[in-house]
Amino acid sequence: MSEANWRKSSYSGAGDGNACIELALMGRAVALRESDDPRIVLTTTPAKLGSLLRSIKAGELDHLAAVPEA
Repeated sequence: MSEANWRKSSYSGAGDGNACIELALMGRAVALRESDDPRIVLTTTPAKLGSLLRSIKAGELDHLAAVPEA
């Protein structure tokens, strides 16, 4: 997958601590990887990625990041 044209957000800075998700088109699929550990690559369809992004923007997944009370 190294031949892919990986793109990351222009909001991502350079250097340590500025890791982000990179995307690349792979035929009809979209590939995703973390910039700080590019060995693991996930693939999905553009439609499913769009659905995930809309859910994130709408706050529908915020409960997944909530810290449970002790």
